[in-house]
Amino acid sequence: MRKAGRVVAEMHSSIRAAIRPGVTTLELDQIGRDVIERRGARSNFLGYGNPPFPGVVCTSPNEVIVHGIPSDSVVLREGDIFSIDCGAIIEGWHADAAVTVPVGDVDEESQRLMDVTRRSLEAAIRNVVEGRRLGDVGAAVEDVAEAEGFSIVREYVGHGIGTAMHEEPQVPNYGPAGRGLKLKEGLVLAIEPMVNAGGAETETLADGWTVVTRDRRRSAHFEHTIACTDHGPEVLTLP
Repeated sequence: MRKAGRVVAEMHSSIRAAIRPGVTTLELDQIGRDVIERRGARSNFLGYGNPPFPGVVCTSPNEVIVHGIPSDSVVLREGDIFSIDCGAIIEGWHADAAVTVPVGDVDEESQRLMDVTRRSLEAAIRNVVEGRRLGDVGAAVEDVAEAEGFSIVREYVGHGIGTAMHEEPQVPNYGPAGRGLKLKEGLVLAIEPMVNAGGAETETLADGWTVVTRDRRRSAHFEHTIACTDHGPEVLTLP
């Protein structure tokens, strides 16, 4: 899983380096495909679900919360925010991560939304410690995001990950603390707060994949794959 995590980190780094006004999300997906091929990995996104997902990257700008489909008709513009969500498989083991980045200069609220969502993930990661409870992880996200006046998406949650991309347990981005599964060494979680500038309500578009905020205000998404180890949380999807 460390090997798969390094591939995911490289996908993120390569895609981020290419983000600029005028680039299409399909072009960014191709960069992810190139990394996967170069590293001898497989995509756990391509062909997933029904209808089969057509890309190796979920490309989600602005009001798109998750599962945006790469397209040559979606062009990034100055001031957008953009979520990169991708995964990789090495020797049957999975990793999965997401990050939301600015396209050029963004407004103050959008920057704060991204900063707070990232901090909520960091707070959750600090709770991936043997003996803590799953509710402690979600409560950490909730405490950070809601204290800043943002709302947390509840229909979509994080997950266990290992020899499949989505395994038990589900990992909500809300509490209560002190409740739920007791964490133990060897458990690996994909924690992924999705935080909205406006309301928490979502809507799925006609393509069957793209999830947007119902009020069409912006959303940010951050995710890492984290192992609970005897020396604390180990983030497997960092460079």
